[in-house]
Amino acid sequence: MPAAPPLEISYYPGCSLATSASEANESLKEACRAAGLGLHELEDWNCCGTSSAHALDRGLGLSLAARNLVLAPPGRPLMVMCPACYKNLAAAQAELRADPERRRAEERRWGGTIDPDLRIVTFLEMVHFLRKLGEMGTFKPAVRGALALNNGLAGLKAAPYHGCASMLPPRLRPAGFRPALMSELLSLLGAEPLVWALPNRCCGTFLTVARPDITTPLVNQIMQAALDAGAECLVTACAMCQLNIEVRCDLPERLPTLHFSEAMALALGVQAPPGWFARHLVDPRPLLRARRLLA
Repeated sequence: MPAAPPLEISYYPGCSLATSASEANESLKEACRAAGLGLHELEDWNCCGTSSAHALDRGLGLSLAARNLVLAPPGRPLMVMCPACYKNLAAAQAELRADPERRRAEERRWGGTIDPDLRIVTFLEMVHFLRKLGEMGTFKPAVRGALALNNGLAGLKAAPYHGCASMLPPRLRPAGFRPALMSELLSLLGAEPLVWALPNRCCGTFLTVARPDITTPLVNQIMQAALDAGAECLVTACAMCQLNIEVRCDLPERLPTLHFSEAMALALGVQAPPGWFARHLVDPRPLLRARRLLA
């Protein structure tokens, strides 16, 4: 029986996944390929404005996000991994939808059109969508078969760390939004997601650069709460959170912090290249080998 054609979606990586968190980008692409998703990275995408542009020059921040919306073709959803990138793109879309004159000005500036009804989705939302399509028999991704062959995440005790950015302002939350989605998906992938004290605690975000004295106590509290819950690792969908926890935590005992895309790729039997986990400051390989998730 021929394999089902991939489900085609557009993809915006954002600056972090192209640089400091390239392992998240690699694992996301591999996980999507294994799940039957065809990714089309936006050609010549630019920074969404991150926190800096939106704080210092609101018009510039909106325009930077608008250019990416111009690049996104209509007719297929745009998937975003980074919660901050998602927020900036979704907020720009909402503002331009409400202000057609400003939308036309941005279209003239960037030489294209903006679809005010473009579906912008997070990576977690996309994985959940695949799951629902599979349940309805509309689309048969490789997830179920791969999990059966590879034993998923083999009961890995994980503390799902959403961070504060993943909570999103209420007006930007997608339909059916719920904070426990990552826990549900980790359970689907065979892990044991733990209930613990600080899944939404802010990691300090960009204060890590200017005020590590503020960031370090925050990430130490997060790490200690995960240790107290009996976790073997943390799993996050935010590259900034993953970086801060690894860089700023100075507790004597530290757990590895996996990107959700890495956990999903492992569950689907993806063989990580040699340099993938070497980018982690807290090496997850001993734990993953003990769980027979890594050769």
